[in-house]
Amino acid sequence: MNTVIESSRPVLLTMGDPCGIGPEIAVAAWSRDRGADLRLVGDTGVFRRALGLMGLDLPVAVLDRADDPAPPDCLPVWQPTGLPGDLLAQPLGQVSAAAGAAAARCIVAATQEQLAGRSRALVTAPIHKEALHAGGIDHPGHTELLQALCADADGRLPPVRMMLANDELRVVLVTIHVALRQAVDQITTGRVLQTIRIAEAALRRAGIAAPRIAVAGLNPHAGEGGLFGSEEIEHIAPAIAQARSLGIDASGPFAPDTVFMRARHTPPKRPGEFDVVVAMTHDQGLIPVKYLGVEEGVNVTLGLPLVRTSPDHGTAFDIAGSGRADPSSMSAAIRMARAMSA
Repeated sequence: MNTVIESSRPVLLTMGDPCGIGPEIAVAAWSRDRGADLRLVGDTGVFRRALGLMGLDLPVAVLDRADDPAPPDCLPVWQPTGLPGDLLAQPLGQVSAAAGAAAARCIVAATQEQLAGRSRALVTAPIHKEALHAGGIDHPGHTELLQALCADADGRLPPVRMMLANDELRVVLVTIHVALRQAVDQITTGRVLQTIRIAEAALRRAGIAAPRIAVAGLNPHAGEGGLFGSEEIEHIAPAIAQARSLGIDASGPFAPDTVFMRARHTPPKRPGEFDVVVAMTHDQGLIPVKYLGVEEGVNVTLGLPLVRTSPDHGTAFDIAGSGRADPSSMSAAIRMARAMSA
């Protein structure tokens, strides 16, 4: 065996729901990458099974600590304490309380490692919200759980935003998982400005010195001067003006049906006019990104005191255990995590 590769402050990959495709795409992405900085967080037996499902004949290195050095060409796994002991008995492709509890435990343990400064970034495999709830977790998903884990000493939650990104387009959302009627009420000057500032700070951390931020309108044709709605006049435009007064290169509000095409980056033929689009609602922003393909899409949680990325897809229970899961989005999430934590 070759000399052990030293790697401080690793990138941690959580296994996700062990009954879904998370473990399969995690081991496949690691096999493609073989980076000395990567560590998998989860159940050793589940990862061994995933290796077999994906046709990978690799030894597993079981680590005592997440930041321990790992032998080359061995899948490096850190198994946190407190995982349920019967995970291999849970049927693949089905909701399981044990699987939900295990997924949450891995997220908590990996987040604690990063908050303690022992890792540089967190990449999370998909979880199942119903399984999470069955496992006794009150939070509906990754974002809310991570937000709670990153609360300050007084219990205040950090303001977070979702960014979906691929090689052609980046989108940051002002509102996320709320009913559309509620989302419209959440379009305020303060919330739009906060989203612009969070997006600008994240892109600067990712190496873009002066991010160009396009802000979409809410209504058809960005309200057409108030004919189709007043949110642009009352809230969105004032937020853009305040952002510009802070030295941020924000512009808009632009008609939502054309701004994403203007921002799409397809060099050398057509470089995008903007580095990111701030979208008002979940579907307004995610439809154009996902239309371009979820295979390379990455979900990034902005506003946390840590770097967290994930693949832009779910647990895919329908193909779990078949060995057909595509790790491309997980690989893209790893690349994004490295770039944002460089």
